[in-house]
Formats: sequence, C-alpha cells, structure tokens
Amino acid sequence: MEQSVEVAVRAAWAAVGGDPAAAAAVRLTGPADTLPARLPVTGLAVGCVAAAGLAAAELAGARGRAVTAPLTVDSRAVAVAFTSERHLRLDGRSFDGFAPLSRFWPTADGWVRTHANYPHHRARLLTACGLDPARPDDDALTAAVAQRIRALPAATVEERVVAVGGLAVAVRTPAAWDAHPQGVAAATTPLVRLGTDAPTPPRTLPAPPDGRPAAGVRVLDLTRVIAGPVATRFLALLGADVLRVDPPGLPEITAQHLDTGSGKRSTLLDLARDADRERFEALLAGADVVVTGYRPGALDRLGHSPEALRRHRPDLVVARLAAWGDGGPWAGRRGFDSLVQAATGIADTQRHPDGTPGVLPAQALDHGSGYLLAAGVLRALALRTRHGGARSVGVSLARVARWLRAELPREAGGPGTPPDPMPWCAERDTPQGRLRYALPPVTLPGGPVTWDTGPTRWGGDDATWRSA
Repeated sequence: MEQSVEVAVRAAWAAVGGDPAAAAAVRLTGPADTLPARLPVTGLAVGCVAAAGLAAAELAGARGRAVTAPLTVDSRAVAVAFTSERHLRLDGRSFDGFAPLSRFWPTADGWVRTHANYPHHRARLLTACGLDPARPDDDALTAAVAQRIRALPAATVEERVVAVGGLAVAVRTPAAWDAHPQGVAAATTPLVRLGTDAPTPPRTLPAPPDGRPAAGVRVLDLTRVIAGPVATRFLALLGADVLRVDPPGLPEITAQHLDTGSGKRSTLLDLARDADRERFEALLAGADVVVTGYRPGALDRLGHSPEALRRHRPDLVVARLAAWGDGGPWAGRRGFDSLVQAATGIADTQRHPDGTPGVLPAQALDHGSGYLLAAGVLRALALRTRHGGARSVGVSLARVARWLRAELPREAGGPGTPPDPMPWCAERDTPQGRLRYALPPVTLPGGPVTWDTGPTRWGGDDATWRSA
C-alpha cells in the first residue's frame, strides 16, 4: 500500500495519543485507492479504522490479554464498510440514500446543499421556501423549491433555512471556509480531544475473552444517523453492552438503524419526563461510557452536562461528537456529513467538469469520525484501567474535513476502482427480515469477524443493562 496511506495511519493514531511503535506494526493490505477521489479518502478511511483497531489492542493489553499478532487492515474491507448503506439489503430490497429534497441547488450566485431526510427537517426547509410542508414529494414540488432557491443568494438561503431550524449550507471554496469564523475555530482544535476531567482511582476489569477487549464495558449511546452509531457499533463488536437511547417522538430512518444497529440494543426514553429521567440516571450509575451526538449545550439544558452525568458515575468516559465543533459561531448548529462537505470546500474540490459541486465516494467524514471517536473511547478506557481518571473524548466532522482536505498527503496515480463488495458482506436473519450488511473493516486477531446479533427493532428493548 502506498506511503500516503501509511502516513494517514500514523497521523490518526497520533491524534488519539497512541504509541508510534504500535502503528509501525500494522499490516496494511489492498490497493491505496479503493475510495477514489481528488482527496485522500482511502488514506483517511484506513487511518481511522487502524487507529480504532490499535486502541482496541491497547485496551486488551491493559486488561491483561495482550494482542501479539499483527493487526491487519485491508483497504477493500474498509471501502465497503465506509459505503455500507449502498450494500445494505433487507429481503433483497435496497434503500434510497437521500430524500428528494436533500441535494445541491443552484442559487443566484452559487450553490447550496440541503438535508431533508427526516420529516421535520423537510418541513422546515419547505417553510423557509414559503411552501406548504404537507405537500407530497413530486416533480412539481422539486421545481417549486428550485425556483425559490434560485432567486436568492446562497448565503441568504442558508440563513433563512437555519433560522427556522432547517438544514442548508452554502457551497464554499476551501479558501472561503478557511477564512470563515467556524473554519478558523475548527482549524485550531485537535483532531481528537482526549483529556482528563477529574482524578479518580483506576478501575480494574477482569481479563476479557480473546478479541473482545470491551467485554463487560457498558455504553449508553445517545447518537443518531451515522458517525456516533458507527463508533458504538464498533464498541459492540468488541464485546461492550451498548444500549442506544432515543426520544420516543423522533423515529430513526429504517435503513440507518439497520446499517448501524448490529450488536446493540435500542430503547426509548424521554429525558424531559421525570420517570424516564430517573430510569436514565439509574442506567448511568452502571455505565462506563456515554457517547452523545447532541449539539453542544443541548444535554446541559436537560440537566445532563458531563459534570452532572458524573454525579452518577464519577469515572465515566464522556465522548462527544459534533458536526461543526464545540466552539465558534456554528457550534450550536445541526449538521450532517453532506453539509459539512459542502461548507468546508470539499464539494468545491470535487466539482464535476460541468461545474456542479461533487461529493466524496463515501460519507467518509461520518465514518471516519465514528472510528476516531471509538479509538478515543478505547484509549480512555485503557488509561482509566491503568491510571484512573474521568476522561472525555471529542471529535467533530468539520475538523476531520480539514484533516482530509488540507493535512493528509494526496495520493498520486490513477483514479482507482472500488472493490467488489461481496467478499466483505454477510447475511443474517433479523426481526425485520433477511439482512445483508457490510462486515467490520477490522477485527482483532482471534476475535469475532462479525457481531453476535443483528439490529433489534428500533426502540424495542428494555431500558436495562444485560446483566447486573
């Protein structure tokens, strides 16, 4: 594999504070261009996955079961995992990736990107355009939205949609983003924030089974869409008891739950209700990790700041994922991979010959952020085992975008070819039907090659840990 990918592996591992000697022992296989793009997407993907695998091996060693065989990362397996939604099948049926109103739109002076996959985001977009949110999706509605957006500057569309709680960003050049206050804020933060918030005694866990260094670890998953669920899905592969908690009034998109729900359980709690908040706090008392994708400050307003969470478990690992970062004028904005690509100059860099904005060959910011967050959590657990400490981990898609666009070396050579996905997929029966899914992109030597269970029904599990 080409040197640029090796550089990415070392950089990703360094970002979580890993020992450089461990990265040198990773065995990289497969072509260096399985996710072909103008930007080094394959390097980013392989680097993030390798960092997560190395952190898993470190936790195994901290718990008394050292991994002595080399960690192998195949770029073909990584490419399939990073495009997992395209290979997902339920009883032979595929799923659409984006809703009709989630797309690039020409404006009076450029382009905007919108995200309207969830019904409430779709309704807010239509409201911002002065259209009836109850109108069904059809060609006439698409034409009406296009007409309203084309009449306005891109920045105006962005402002109007965001003002009503919707999701839209102007497509910016790399230079424009780097000069933007949010671009400046993202550039000044580390790729992965891993810190100690308070001293606590070491927490010793018994030696885990081979290949399952997170066995016995309990994880509360308060994330949605892709990045956070990817992180917690990897923790579940490693043996963690992962319980995803969602509000009852905001159903997850079926394909996303099927794609990222393997190995976990799913329950519903409304943290604004006293009874559900009490159940959540009882779960906290037995948790090791909380992973949240709430916007900065959102959990604080519900009375669950990191400090409040740790009143129930003093040495809790708190991992936080954000679209735009914890600081800067956009810190409180909603965001998804497609929007971050558009805002940070990636869509401009990937432009098509006809001048329309382009996209990466995968939602690589989401997947990459997920594996980096998992790597940070695993290292935090290893450090807690050895030294104690209440630790926090943070990753933002905007910072990962900068890493990809401006810091990683770009591959040389031809355009590359995506791999045949079938060797890197498997099938299993689930409560929803026969599921085809992408296999994990990395496993520890002697560990499981897939998850013990497929996705359960969304919200269908009790709000309890598996064992006392």
